[in-house]
Amino acid sequence: MTSTTDSSIKARLRDDLTTAMKARDPIATGALRMALSAISVAETAGDNVVMLSDAEVITVLAVEVRKRVEAAEAFGVAGRPEKVAEERAEQAVLERYLPAAISADDLAALIDTEIAVAATEGATGMKAMGRIVAAARSKAGPTADGAQIAAMVKTKLQT
Repeated sequence: MTSTTDSSIKARLRDDLTTAMKARDPIATGALRMALSAISVAETAGDNVVMLSDAEVITVLAVEVRKRVEAAEAFGVAGRPEKVAEERAEQAVLERYLPAAISADDLAALIDTEIAVAATEGATGMKAMGRIVAAARSKAGPTADGAQIAAMVKTKLQT
C-alpha cells in the first residue's frame, strides 16, 4: 500500500457508480458501493491512511468477486435462486474491472514449471506442495483461484 494518488481503477469505479445511480441500476450501484467501501476499509486498515495502487485495488476487487461466488453457492444450496442471480449479477459487474484470469492450460504450464523449479532445489513430492502453490499463486495473479491451483498441484504431484 504505497501510492499517494487516487488509482485509475478507483476513479473509474466512482465514475461508473455515478452512472449506475443515474441509470437507477440497483445491482451495479450496490456492487460498486460495496467495492468502494471495501477499498476504503483496506486504505484505512493500518496505522496510516494510504491510497491503494491499481494492483492493490485489483486484489481487493478479486476478494469481493470471490465473496459473490461463495455467496451465490451458499444461496444455491439454501434454495434461493433469486439471490443466486443477484450475486452472480454483482459478480459480473465487478469482474469488468479485473484483468482476464489465467487460462487452465497456462495455469497447468505454470504449475509444471514451478514443480520443476522446486525439484531442482531438492523439494519433491507432497512435501513441496505448499511451496509450489505459493509460487504459482504469486505468478498467476490475484484473479487466480487458489483452490483450483492447489487441486492442480496436488494432482500433478500424486502422478
